[in-house]
Amino acid sequence: MQTENLIAVDIFCTNHNIEVSFISSLHQTGLIEITTIKKTKYINASQLQQLEKFIRFHYELDINVEGIETITHMLQRINSMQDEIIGLRNKLRLYELSE
Repeated sequence: MQTENLIAVDIFCTNHNIEVSFISSLHQTGLIEITTIKKTKYINASQLQQLEKFIRFHYELDINVEGIETITHMLQRINSMQDEIIGLRNKLRLYELSE
């Protein structure tokens, strides 16, 4: 398997001065995915933005992993509702134009 888009968890944690156990906790709750290749754990580069947001929540705002999970769920619901509102507004405009 290619590792060009993968970042080793231990190197990431060292560079960001965070604990590997925090990354493991995020993985256990399903907030991030970890790929293991030859006993080395990796994070996909596409998850970096989300992971850095989680790091800020935890280390700067002192929010635990359960809180991060709740915040993430609520933000996903808000985004879904905003998408639904946009769709409904577009349908309403079409209806108003056809009258």
